[in-house]
Amino acid sequence: MIGAFIIGEFNESAIVTFLFLFGSYLENKTLQKTRTAIKGLTDMSPTTATLVTDDGTEEVDVDDVDEGDVVLVKTGSQVPVDGIVVEGNGYLNEASITGEARQINKQLKDSVYSGTMVENGYLKIKATQVGDDTTFAKIIELVEEAQDTKSKAEKFIDRFAQYYTPAVLVLAVLVFAFSRDFRLAITVLVLGCPGALVIGAPVSNVAGIGNGAKRGILIKGGEVVDTFAKVDTLVFDKTGTLTEGNTAVTTMHTYTNNADNQLAIAAAIEGVSDHPLGQAIASYADQQSAGGAPVLDDTETVKGQGICAQVGKQEVVIGNQKMLTAHNIKLNPTQLKDLNDLQAVGQSTVIMAVDGQVQLIFGIADTIRPGVKDSLAALKVQGIKKLIMLTGDNELTAQAVANELNLDEVHANLLPEEKVEYVKKLKAAGNTVAFIGDGINDSPSIANADIGIAMGSGTDVAIDTSDVVLMQSSFPALVHAHGLAKKTVSNTRENIFIAIATVAFLLIGLIFGYIYMASGMFVHEASILAVIFNAMRLINFQTRFDKHQPTKTIQAATA
Repeated sequence: MIGAFIIGEFNESAIVTFLFLFGSYLENKTLQKTRTAIKGLTDMSPTTATLVTDDGTEEVDVDDVDEGDVVLVKTGSQVPVDGIVVEGNGYLNEASITGEARQINKQLKDSVYSGTMVENGYLKIKATQVGDDTTFAKIIELVEEAQDTKSKAEKFIDRFAQYYTPAVLVLAVLVFAFSRDFRLAITVLVLGCPGALVIGAPVSNVAGIGNGAKRGILIKGGEVVDTFAKVDTLVFDKTGTLTEGNTAVTTMHTYTNNADNQLAIAAAIEGVSDHPLGQAIASYADQQSAGGAPVLDDTETVKGQGICAQVGKQEVVIGNQKMLTAHNIKLNPTQLKDLNDLQAVGQSTVIMAVDGQVQLIFGIADTIRPGVKDSLAALKVQGIKKLIMLTGDNELTAQAVANELNLDEVHANLLPEEKVEYVKKLKAAGNTVAFIGDGINDSPSIANADIGIAMGSGTDVAIDTSDVVLMQSSFPALVHAHGLAKKTVSNTRENIFIAIATVAFLLIGLIFGYIYMASGMFVHEASILAVIFNAMRLINFQTRFDKHQPTKTIQAATA
């Protein structure tokens, strides 16, 4: 603009100024649209809370609520804190957390999250996390950081610009030195500006990550997107990932005359466990009204095997067959047949022995998540070559699940450290590996994979250790996340091609006298808008396998 003004081309200076300002206006408007996910999340942040006091209730700023306070949330209001329901019953829309607009029943002792909406009913909630420590606040922070994290393409462009920009400046000086044509030199300088190249990759990542955030898919930055798009091997945990994790005891074989007492001991020991199988036993004992809980003198959890406990003078071992082998406990022929029969029909088994003698064998059933089989087939179509299941469960149960889902490999009876070693082995063989688990028990494997994916968990551990967090326990969300990563990388490459092709076109046109400053500036600004509009297609991107699922009401399991 200044150059055109200096050489007396006032009309061209005005045209270039108009094009630049108008282009900048359009860029800002369209870039704002690519950040709609962040704005939408921020707009959903609760600002006030109804605090329950000794004198009734009081409307306060959400920042004034402390951990341990009780808040009242009525129909149509947002939950302002993470907490536990201490009174009331209501239906919550958790779309702000999971991306699914489903109404979920919440009642006494259930966990609730900040940012969710009470659609019907009322709840009194005791705050466990407040302010910036809530799950919703961490989601917003994560998405903001992710959108500012550079992909490999962006880092390459930054390095490229370090050399390209001085090169254009030198070229403009050389053009003037040889031609003495100041107008031509200024035009080279203006048209050689890599505007579209600089903006092309970041805007694609922002739009792609924003698309995921709207659906409850949290992707930690552009570099994660790049790697996720290259994944060719998916490794899954079984319990709580491929299966629903809503385990229930279906069979209890007893080898004692005091089964109720032994069941009470088993329930007391498993009551300290967060494993789904242990929770199933504790729940079963409660349903059977087993005897009073004994006092546990000492407990020791052995990862991937079970729990040892001292109950009075008795030494109790409860866990899988590896646990019994480690303690030199053997099953008699009847017990071995009972165990094999349970495993043959795909049930998980837990064995309890007291003072070296087997007392109980539990058969525990779990169900495969709805839609898993179709989703795994869709992932294959999207380019995944291997589907592998690693589990600590027994061989027969694991194989039954693998056969049902058409998995390529299954490895059973694995300890957590053995899962990690297998992931490392896959990586060493040249595979790009993603591990999908619950984000808590599988955190070592998640951390060691090229891409760690935590499914259906908003816990601190999940957010900290994984690269991708699926806030809903949904395999269609995994299909979308993988397809979105591949599409985002493809979109970035398209933008880079548009940018480079535009600069080449302008410089060649300028050399042969077909392009001038005003027309060149128009093409330059148009190329910037082209890459932005191209990236905006990611905002509403859907894979060919995405299906609309109507809102439905489901009953949540009480905590």
